[in-house]
This record gives sequence, structure tokens and C-alpha cells, in this order.
Amino acid sequence: MAAAGSMPSPQLLEEYSQFFRLLSEPTRLQLLCQLKQGAMDVAGLIEATGFSQSHISRQLGQLQRAGLVSCERDGVRTIWSADNDLVDDLCVLVQNRLRLRLEAQLQQLTAG
Repeated sequence: MAAAGSMPSPQLLEEYSQFFRLLSEPTRLQLLCQLKQGAMDVAGLIEATGFSQSHISRQLGQLQRAGLVSCERDGVRTIWSADNDLVDDLCVLVQNRLRLRLEAQLQQLTAG
């Protein structure tokens, strides 16, 4: 991360952009939320989300490359888990920001 008050390098800005692009896909966010509830295999994720096996596997691969999920072999099954609290922290920040913005809009409507 860039030092406080300094401008991130173009390369760092590109990394930021790629990370946020990864999280901008609702399917990936849903899979992360599902895995935060507990580790699951792809069959369980299919049942929980209704997504196809190929779609889930593709999204899990992207999340794994970003270090947001990990997997373990259990016999023939692959068990996926989300170990990283970063996404939870980001979601809390966004939720708080949205709440503040909506509260400000509500105040403007009731004042006017």
C-alpha cells in the first residue's frame, strides 16, 4: 500500500483495480459469503447457489489465485473455504458508507 498522503504508483493502481474488479462480480461475492458460513465442496455450492459446476469452478479458481479461498483434498472431494477476513472488512466498510449516504439522503428528504 502506498504511504499515507502519497500517490500510488501506476502499477499499484492497476493491482487495486484488478482486485476490485475481482470483487465486483456478484457470483464471486456470493461464493465468498457462502464459504464464510463454512467449508463446502462444489456439490454443496451448486446446491446452495444454483450455479453450474463449471461456473463455480471458474470463479473459485479466480478467488484462489487472489488468495481469498483455499482448498483441501478429502478423498475424491475438494473442500473449499474462505479464510481471509479482508472481504468481510471491505463489506463492512461499504455497508457503513452506504448507510451513511442513505441516512443523509433521508435527512434531506425530511428537511425539505
